[in-house]
Amino acid sequence: MRILFIGDIYGQLGIDMLKDSLPTLKETYRPNLIIINGENAANGRGMTLKIYKELMGLGVAAITMGNWVWGNREIFDFIDESNIVRPINFREAKGKGSLLINYNGKKLLIINVLGRTFMNANLTCPFLTVEEEIKSINPDFSIVDIHAEATSEKVALGHYLDGLATAVLGTHTHIQTADERILPKGTLYITDVGMTGPLNGVIGVKKSIVIDRFLNGFSIPNEVEVGAAQINGVYLDFTTKKIERFHLESETV
Repeated sequence: MRILFIGDIYGQLGIDMLKDSLPTLKETYRPNLIIINGENAANGRGMTLKIYKELMGLGVAAITMGNWVWGNREIFDFIDESNIVRPINFREAKGKGSLLINYNGKKLLIINVLGRTFMNANLTCPFLTVEEEIKSINPDFSIVDIHAEATSEKVALGHYLDGLATAVLGTHTHIQTADERILPKGTLYITDVGMTGPLNGVIGVKKSIVIDRFLNGFSIPNEVEVGAAQINGVYLDFTTKKIERFHLESETV
């Protein structure tokens, strides 16, 4: 099974970059399934029905989320019937924390989970929650999107699930890391797959706003940066045990 997992789609620029890049990525990697993280798709926060339909219309099989899953309240109206995977450690929330996809006689389990370090300590334990979900469903393959702030928490979860999960992929920090590898027991791992959206902003946000916030301690609300764009993600091949990161940039400056 060959998978493209594309990192945090940020705003309309990210959606447009995804559209523009998919033909090249499909031709290069010939994926069976495409999975994206879409928690920042709606102008940086959350997901709308219009955007969800647009993304699924591109051939996306599933959309994972993160800490901004509830950033746009419209999601409550359609998440239950969607292929959106919200963080599994929100125990009583609407939607689903995992999604089982049948492809060519094989079952792929997709799990989204939030880290707790520097984020939300009130969530259920990401380690035990994910382990329980994989063991209870016992799929042929499993992908865990660990949406977390601390790199140490992501690395630790990768090792904790090594040999149980097929792939553990980090999201949230929007900066692609260069540590993709196969862990000792065979799990494919990367600390962060990176983001898809503005190239010259600060993790997607207009740079002047964020710089002002660091200088003065306050600023106007976030806005999506304009101009050049990027797309980041990883290609996974479960048969050959391969993980390969990719990074493309638009020509617009």
